[in-house]
Amino acid sequence: MSFYFNPKTDYENRLVDLLEGINEDYKNWTSGWDDSTGTRENFKEGLSVKSGRKFDKIIKENSVWGFVAKTDGIHKGIPYKKGDVFKAASWRAPAKHVRGSIYDTNTNWYQWTGPNYLI
Repeated sequence: MSFYFNPKTDYENRLVDLLEGINEDYKNWTSGWDDSTGTRENFKEGLSVKSGRKFDKIIKENSVWGFVAKTDGIHKGIPYKKGDVFKAASWRAPAKHVRGSIYDTNTNWYQWTGPNYLI
């Protein structure tokens, strides 16, 4: 599966794993549907990564899926680590709290629609 870039680092490999996980979650969600239009196959083509100064933005066609921290830092007064994932607050900015990490082997913190809400 190829996406926006060719991974070279562990961080980039984990981003690709996240994109593949998003695509797999979508396939599982639509598994009972008739896919004569190829919707399931076309979903992964709409996923891309746009690199920013502090965060990489995961984009699904015309919407933001979420943001991934490129380095350790502080966002809205809360510390975060490289690889932490945030919901989108807007097209340009992540929400305040971390929802998961691309380095976590557990994938229950996100769905194809975006990172989960805080509980």
